Amino acid sequence: MKLEGGADQAEVIKALVGAGIPVMAHVGLRPQSVHTLGGYKVQRDEERLMADAASAQTAGAFGIVLECIPAKLAEKMTKSVDIPTIGIGAGAGCDGQVLVLHDLLGLTTGYVPKFVKPYADLKTAIVDAATRFRDDVRSGTFPAEGQSFQ
Repeated sequence: MKLEGGADQAEVIKALVGAGIPVMAHVGLRPQSVHTLGGYKVQRDEERLMADAASAQTAGAFGIVLECIPAKLAEKMTKSVDIPTIGIGAGAGCDGQVLVLHDLLGLTTGYVPKFVKPYADLKTAIVDAATRFRDDVRSGTFPAEGQSFQ
């Protein structure tokens, strides 16, 4: 399970791991707690972030997602733990990378974070397909005989 938090969730991580549930910790920007963190901002509190990473590892997490952390700090955090780190907006110094699927596929609307790189423009294709479907239904050309059972 992915659990947002580090030092503040160490006991929960330990209990889950003790119950046989693998835990991936998530530190830095925590989307489910974004309002208590002051919004979607780069997380720069090195002391807190380093403590979160160390606590997550000590509690038994098998890995840590590092989100929206300056690249040099994320690299330092990665070197400070023996478990893998997965970066999202945390630079190339993490052990791996992840993007939200909607961001990767170009489906995100509104605010798009700086670290997002869309690899497709599926939003345009989806809107086009849905519009053509709607138009065919309205005009009566769908479903046609070929899409109906006789």
